[in-house]
Amino acid sequence: MIKQSKALSMSESTEYIEKEDPLAGFVKKFTSLGYDKAKELRQKIEELEMLKINEKHISKLIDILPRDKEELNKVFVDISLSEDEANKILETIKPYR
Repeated sequence: MIKQSKALSMSESTEYIEKEDPLAGFVKKFTSLGYDKAKELRQKIEELEMLKINEKHISKLIDILPRDKEELNKVFVDISLSEDEANKILETIKPYR
């Protein structure tokens, strides 16, 4: 039974995957952050309190860890960010790369 539906990054999904599960190895190949760091980054992005950013955007930001505005725009295809908003997001993500 589904109790809750929430967008998670691949790093955050490792909390719900058993270590022996073959899926755990697959997910680990494509993630650069551990669960704790991903959760910390999610919190910092949420603290920016930008109305344009939703859970799905945050999950993709954690998965991709964009380096510049061009990569950032690949996550935000449905909305446009101001220069200031883009810079705040990139500065928040920078320490986690």
